Amino acid sequence: MLLIVVSGDKGFAGAFNANILKTAYQFIAGNPDKEIDVEAVGRKGRDQLRRHYPAAVYSEQTDETGHTRQVRERKAHVEVTGDHPGMLLKLETSRVFALAQSIISRYVHEEIDAAYIVYNEFKSVIQQRLVVERLLPLMKIGIPQITGAVEPTEEERVRAAEAAASAGISLEPVDTTEADEEARKFGTSQVDYIYEEPADDLFNGLLPQYVSSMLYHAMTESVAAEHAARMTAMDSATNNASDMIDALTLHMNRVRQAAITKEIIEIVSGAAAL
Repeated sequence: MLLIVVSGDKGFAGAFNANILKTAYQFIAGNPDKEIDVEAVGRKGRDQLRRHYPAAVYSEQTDETGHTRQVRERKAHVEVTGDHPGMLLKLETSRVFALAQSIISRYVHEEIDAAYIVYNEFKSVIQQRLVVERLLPLMKIGIPQITGAVEPTEEERVRAAEAAASAGISLEPVDTTEADEEARKFGTSQVDYIYEEPADDLFNGLLPQYVSSMLYHAMTESVAAEHAARMTAMDSATNNASDMIDALTLHMNRVRQAAITKEIIEIVSGAAAL
């Protein structure tokens, strides 16, 4: 089984990366009878996963024909087979497509029997959720295979709403009714299409692109969610700093006033003694 963990490359995003890793650990713990390969997308997730699980070990072996090939020596139940730091800083379709082809190749050669991805789905500033989605095997084209989801708490929603209000971001959902209606019409007309290529060739060509689009969608959702989480975290940090400055200023004024009062008392007492 393959698990792709999509985290961030930078910090200052509150519990964004910690929640993604927590969901990944829960998924791994929920499949104790499976050998799991982990692909880390994002530097923060890679660093934490490397501390918990060993990296996969490969060795070169020569067959009877003299050709050398990489042979994997599994030594643990869960292993990190690859990492992709910096991919989300500048998301390129070529890198995503290469990752999709690698996943499909491993699935075709029966190195894995399923592929899942953990990411943060972005709906709005206050509506996000952690999602575990199955990429392979495909059960039905066009319908996301969500196997697990974690909704944000009410406290997190309130903090996000306050951050959005202070940043001047509207919380009203965007009306996508017209776009949704047009999307439903796409490819649904009763037309008899004639394909020049055999069906197997078409499917083999479209499958990597479809899996690539699923990966790209998950990563773009994660990037948007990370920006929203960072905005919320920085707004909370700004508010906490302002409260701390006010508290320390008040304390400083009280200490200064106490010192002045003490000096006045000493002067008055000295004058009275004379």
